Amino acid sequence: MHRLFSGALSVEEKTIPIQGLPERLVGTVVAQLSDFHFDGLRLSDAMLARAIDRIYDFHPDLIALTGDFVTHDPQPIYELARRIKHLPSRYGMVAVLGNHDIQVPGARQIVTRALEQADIAVLWNQVATPLGEDFPVVGFADYWSREFDPTVLNQIDPAVPRLVLSHNPDTAEPLASWRADLQLSGHTHGGQIYLPGLGSGPLVWKRFRQRVPRRVRNSIPFLSDRCFHVVRHWEWARGLHRIGDNWLYVNRGLGTYPPGRLFCPPELTVLTLMRA
Repeated sequence: MHRLFSGALSVEEKTIPIQGLPERLVGTVVAQLSDFHFDGLRLSDAMLARAIDRIYDFHPDLIALTGDFVTHDPQPIYELARRIKHLPSRYGMVAVLGNHDIQVPGARQIVTRALEQADIAVLWNQVATPLGEDFPVVGFADYWSREFDPTVLNQIDPAVPRLVLSHNPDTAEPLASWRADLQLSGHTHGGQIYLPGLGSGPLVWKRFRQRVPRRVRNSIPFLSDRCFHVVRHWEWARGLHRIGDNWLYVNRGLGTYPPGRLFCPPELTVLTLMRA
């Protein structure tokens, strides 16, 4: 997607307080990228290169990739994996898959294999410990796969803080019953249109669209039923949110769907962890 329609890359820096964060991990920097949609249309080479360059500026300790690496055809994942495999991070990269990564038969296996060949750990209802056993990383199956399983968190002592990766931010609702100190998600693209003071486009137009005949609204981007089925909680479409005792951060993604973005540019997230 040309920069005219996507906007320039935005780097969002946040400090996140974590209850019980080990002293040795205070100041840990986690970089997050999401929703590449690397298919030759939705993500330009220039945008990807800019995101890679900016990550080098921050020297993150861990890089989290939160899904939708491809759009429909999974084959471009091999080229994407080649481009990102050498991103600098002290403890490596961890990833979860999004709904587009599993959309066609065999896609999940292809995307997983390509990322793992690039030394990127792909978690599907699994616990990993790149930062140590006292701050594990939990990666969930995509919500729409029907394999999302929050009971994976039972594998961790409740007294131990944890980082959670889950592509769809709607999972923050069931996870509110569990300890999920910081959840990183994507999926929404921030709504792609954001109206300052009002919120993401779908949230603003929710009532208005009901007055538009279905056959008409389904031909209009951001008013269609398909758009509104992306997530239930459009109020969590971008940025940092407190869900119960947990933090949720939703990245706006790098890829852009037509007709483009407005006040909602592609995002690289840089999070610094501190003790609560």
